Amino acid sequence: MTMTKSNKMAENKPRTKSAIYSDIAESTSLTRKQVAGVFEAMAALIKKDLAGRGPGIFTVPGLMKVKRVIKPARPARKGVPNPFKPGELMDVPAKPARKVVKVQPLKALKEMV
Repeated sequence: MTMTKSNKMAENKPRTKSAIYSDIAESTSLTRKQVAGVFEAMAALIKKDLAGRGPGIFTVPGLMKVKRVIKPARPARKGVPNPFKPGELMDVPAKPARKVVKVQPLKALKEMV
């Protein structure tokens, strides 16, 4: 049997949330509702740990570490060389302080690739 172009494209698409729930339910003998509940509980834990009063870090065992990083405010700068038009100067606007989420892969996840 030969594969058509549309079959190849369907195989390379990322899984949907529904497909992930179904596959996990099938391999663990849990119901889809229970699997969805596990993901909701994990999302609540991540929110609690990354919130202002939390530790700012959440580890998904063996896979990844999710961190809250606080980026400091940056002042405005005038007369900075424009990297796209040499010889021309530009103004860079100020940026307020902000919280950013960073995900760091752990050893087991790196070995999967």
